[in-house]
Amino acid sequence: MPEKSVDQEQSLDRLRHSTSHVMAQVVLSMFPNAKLGVGPSIEDGFYYDFDLPRTLTPEDLESMEKCMKKEVAKGYKFVCKEVSVEEARNLFKDQPYKLELIEGLVAGQYNENGEKVEKTQPITTFTHDSFVDLCKGPHLSNTKEINPKGIKLINLAGAYWRGDEKRPMLQRIYGTVWPSDDELKAYLTKLKEIERRDHRRLGKELELFSFAPEIGVGLVMWLPKGALVRSIMEDYSKKRHLEAGYKLAITPHIGRSWLFQTSGHLRFYKENMFGPISIENEEYWIKPMNCPFHIMIYKSQPRSYRDLPLRIAEFGTVYRYERSGTLHGLLRVRGFTQDDAHIFCRPDQVKDEILSALDFIFSVLRDFGFRDFKVELSVRDPANLSKYCGKEEDWQMAEAALRWAIEARNLPYKRMEGEAVFYGPKIDIKVCDAIGRDWQCGTVQFDFNMSQGFDLQFTDKDGKFGRPYMVHRVLFGSMERFFGILLEHYAGALPVWLAPVQAIIMPITDDQLTYAKDVYDKLSAASLRVEVDERNERLAAKIRDAQLRKIPYMLVVGQREKETSTVSVRLHTMQNIGAQSIECFIKDAQKAVSEKIAF
Repeated sequence: MPEKSVDQEQSLDRLRHSTSHVMAQVVLSMFPNAKLGVGPSIEDGFYYDFDLPRTLTPEDLESMEKCMKKEVAKGYKFVCKEVSVEEARNLFKDQPYKLELIEGLVAGQYNENGEKVEKTQPITTFTHDSFVDLCKGPHLSNTKEINPKGIKLINLAGAYWRGDEKRPMLQRIYGTVWPSDDELKAYLTKLKEIERRDHRRLGKELELFSFAPEIGVGLVMWLPKGALVRSIMEDYSKKRHLEAGYKLAITPHIGRSWLFQTSGHLRFYKENMFGPISIENEEYWIKPMNCPFHIMIYKSQPRSYRDLPLRIAEFGTVYRYERSGTLHGLLRVRGFTQDDAHIFCRPDQVKDEILSALDFIFSVLRDFGFRDFKVELSVRDPANLSKYCGKEEDWQMAEAALRWAIEARNLPYKRMEGEAVFYGPKIDIKVCDAIGRDWQCGTVQFDFNMSQGFDLQFTDKDGKFGRPYMVHRVLFGSMERFFGILLEHYAGALPVWLAPVQAIIMPITDDQLTYAKDVYDKLSAASLRVEVDERNERLAAKIRDAQLRKIPYMLVVGQREKETSTVSVRLHTMQNIGAQSIECFIKDAQKAVSEKIAF
């Protein structure tokens, strides 16, 4: 689907938010004692959370959808009203979740959707027909503006109230609505394609990774084939880092409280950390980030201005507490490995290092097959400055340096208020996948805070002490998340250079088995990852299974191929290349590897 303008986004937001209210009205008519949670619009749709007397079924969704289509045609007006605290409490006296939100509004803690705020919010309601909801809007003016044929209820899910697993589990109904029938059809087609590309299903089918509840939720086990692909990715990245002047490091998984107090993590990030662990009367924390450890590497010896920039890189495994309801395959886990780097540089080197890091990210992501990118400049939330550390002039200087790098490469970008990390602003790079979805990957972050907190120094050319700046940088983001993105981008059919098995040899009968093994030896000697399918199966079954395994090359060997020292080459796409000499195939396959070709 083409990218939408700001006006279109706002129009869709009103449409979807209004439709979520209609859905809540219908649910309340079916279950008069239902307790209402929240019902915002989201990307491509909406949801609403309910506490209901029984578990909903797909048949319930069908009935609800039919009722919604009838209701929108009745032309109810959406009416906004600002109410007093007492009026709000009386209106929702039988709705405990709404009452909790009202108290949050009064205290200035969170808004109608349960999102944290730091100031008292006015209390508003929206009414259509007899349905009243606690809501700040915006909405359409009339339900007739909702196209009945554009409505579709998608699925059901469980959702803890306000994302807290210690609170009640509610039933969440997801839906979508579009201005036209054709847009709905296009979206439903896209959903089927998303399901076909789901990395969780592909990971299981292709035996790449798994999760085990006995180990713990959000903790990944890399199976042999997946571990091989990950190793290839890491080897490639390490080579690129060394070529770019980075120094590789390995750091511990835990550290003393002092380390994270000094870095600011225990002040600003503690709720996302695992720990503490008591060791010999001292507290240790499992690391959520690698930066404090790289700082200690910097501090391990005196530094001169001649030593800078110092670029330290690590595939460092970190652990962060993500709520169980937010975990999603490889895309959201509790333990993951970042391709992390920290660049320590003089003030006069900052701009060049940011620009170099930005170029590095684009170069690496292109090698993995991504061509379309979006750039975001993430800055502070001006209404919530207490979330951030550092002086105003430092933030202004850091933001200016990042903006300079973006504009130096003539990159269109979007300014994202409130998306900065607590120690500085950042540039976020999103890749666009094969079906048009955006994924957050590379990041360049400017940090002026930790350098001061850890008292980092270097000796300048006059023998005086100077303060280095830090640039945090990741290319993939995390190995787990990027691996999941790759699987969905390629629908499991990874490029030849990444495929765990690049070619499979299929003898038609046992008479060609010895020749198949000779071919195997020659391909293996040429550093190709290859297997022989020795099963006593029909050729059609072997081809089907190889295709399901997403193996790039299928090499059929029958009596003719044996006699002519050739192989009959088929691609994963079922394109029949035909007979080739073994030497010719090796040359073609090695070219596909070096050029990072995907079929």
